Amino acid sequence: MNFAPVIAKELGLRSTQVKAAVELLDAGNTIPFVARYRKEATGELDENALRGILERLEYLRHLEQRKDEVLRLIEEQGKLTDELKNQILTAVKLQEVEDLYRPYKQKRRTRATVAKEKELEPFALWLLEQPAAGKPEVEAVKFINPELGVETAEDALAGALDIIAEIISDDAAVRKEIRAQSFNLGDIAANSKKAEERSPFEMYYNFREPLRKIPPHRILALNRGEQEEYLSVKLEVPLLEMSAIIERRYLKSGSCALWVKRAAEDSYKRLLAPSIEREIRAELSERAEEQAIKVFAGNLRQLLLLPPVRGKIVLGLDPGFRTGCKWAVVDETGKVLKIGVIYPHPPQKKREEAKDIVAETAREFGVQLIAIGNGTASRETEEVVAELIKERGLALEYIIVSEAGASVYSASKLAGEEFPEFDLSLRSAVSIARRLQDPLAELVKIEPKAVGVGQYQHDVQPKRLEESLHGVVESCVNAVGVDLNTASSSLLQYVAGLKPAVAKNIVAWREEKGKFKRRAELKKIPRLGEQTFIQCAGFIRLPDGANPLENTPVHPESYELAESILDKAGFKTADLNQHPLEVRAALAALVPEKIAAEFDAGVPTVRDILGALQRPGRDPREDLPRPLLRKDVTHLEDLTEGMILEGTVRNVVDFGVFVDIGVKHDGLVHISQLSQKFIKHPMEVVAVGDIVKVRVIGIDRERERVSLSLRDVSAAGVQA
Repeated sequence: MNFAPVIAKELGLRSTQVKAAVELLDAGNTIPFVARYRKEATGELDENALRGILERLEYLRHLEQRKDEVLRLIEEQGKLTDELKNQILTAVKLQEVEDLYRPYKQKRRTRATVAKEKELEPFALWLLEQPAAGKPEVEAVKFINPELGVETAEDALAGALDIIAEIISDDAAVRKEIRAQSFNLGDIAANSKKAEERSPFEMYYNFREPLRKIPPHRILALNRGEQEEYLSVKLEVPLLEMSAIIERRYLKSGSCALWVKRAAEDSYKRLLAPSIEREIRAELSERAEEQAIKVFAGNLRQLLLLPPVRGKIVLGLDPGFRTGCKWAVVDETGKVLKIGVIYPHPPQKKREEAKDIVAETAREFGVQLIAIGNGTASRETEEVVAELIKERGLALEYIIVSEAGASVYSASKLAGEEFPEFDLSLRSAVSIARRLQDPLAELVKIEPKAVGVGQYQHDVQPKRLEESLHGVVESCVNAVGVDLNTASSSLLQYVAGLKPAVAKNIVAWREEKGKFKRRAELKKIPRLGEQTFIQCAGFIRLPDGANPLENTPVHPESYELAESILDKAGFKTADLNQHPLEVRAALAALVPEKIAAEFDAGVPTVRDILGALQRPGRDPREDLPRPLLRKDVTHLEDLTEGMILEGTVRNVVDFGVFVDIGVKHDGLVHISQLSQKFIKHPMEVVAVGDIVKVRVIGIDRERERVSLSLRDVSAAGVQA
């Protein structure tokens, strides 16, 4: 089936764009490759649009498969009517298909199935007809059958009502309307199961909010509170409105109506209400999980694309109390020069000794920056470093670095292979130092879900989270490009088209044969065929390659076009390295549309080639603001309301932003304090890694919490 028109309408795209994208993706092309190198075919769809198309395509294909399966199963029962078939074929949601299939689905043994075994179904159908002259008590006598367990007329009536209750419960139209009205009119309510206990869920101990208004993060909080048995959570909906929906469809006048009404009430309370509640909560949880994944993915992207701090010798510090602070010095390339442990905090309290070791190490290796992990004892360690810089007059700066996932990496097989001679606890300090030098290269070694920049990411479906985060890492790696001669297999496996095994083969080949000189040499790698080469080649960089084009995003399939463009400007490829400024000026004067027409090429491709040739070897992260470096520490007692500070955004969630302002705990900027104008989500204003000026608007010293604002913050009065 051609889903292109449906998807195009849903996503606000042209049908031709979607059709081309689907054909390319079905042919085995990767999203980064299609987004970058097939712009003419797709009308310049970006990665987000392509992922949206793929997601809807997979859903619609699954929907069609389920429709075929349901039609087959009902037909095998001999109950498929033309009307039912048409309803199933025209359904646009999986839930609609399941509702239509529900009456024909094999069920576990229910009260209704027991009644049917007692041959009471004809009586139930007679009651549903509600004949004007009929008398249920009299009709019931006809179905008394002691052998089947129907001893009295009351037994017959009870069994018939059970059957009617299930018929009503299985009615797709009734379920759809009750589901919709429950969502529109209902509330989600929570009460404490442990009122006497303090917990993170105290704000939900007596809680109620309309279903249609509750934000995703509160759904996940309620779910977690329920799972940890602090909360009792339920839906509360107006019973009269729900009953009216059933009565409008099933109740007529006459003596039978009272019995049908009784069955309807039982159907709603016993069958429909619990089932609809499960469905609504599952839907709310699914939406909340999708939002949590979206937030995590957005934060992860920003974290991965933080600008690298190149050309610096860095000392990484992994803080700790009892086990000490692990440290490692790495050179400009990330090579480990020396490692050790200091014990400035209780119980050892060797503060001065720790300062001496750091100062001596800094002088010995020419350390320029200290990267401090932001975990346990982070602020206490920051105080030691700040004192050291001030007391010894060292030309040093420090920065707090997210250490999320460092312990996961340290214990991983990869870390063991990389540092077999190091104790597990010392590897994390190396990771902290390196993630300042090149966040992307280091963070790809860690499972994306272990990088703690989200909200309730541990409460969502692992498979869905993993798929989404893998896509984010893949997108970031390919946006930046990868140096083929220095990249680890962890980094290479995210390059478009490359699988982990092939990435390892590339590293093995490099270690045996030496540096790559041309991208085309990748074709010699075991299990790397022509199609894989096409996918990955444009994202590979060779700074010392035989052809300067090998260090640009220009794909090998466009080398001839790139050389023609250079020739048009009066240059050769060698001039990209020898006369970069002259080449840049000449190319900037060219008009992409004219060049495209002259060389019979696509305008988007020509535009990209011109951009790539003007800045060969460019790292897009270098255009981003530098990280905030510090020389001194701020204490909570130093803060006063109204104070203006500079800080780093550490995490963005639905309800606000956490900013590191140098005190023990990150301050919170509530969403209402992010902007003068209305915003739907904090990501509209800030992102992880942003350097922001904030105003202190509240200090809770007892709970060590600081409230901040980005509103009405001027540059004047920033505290050091």
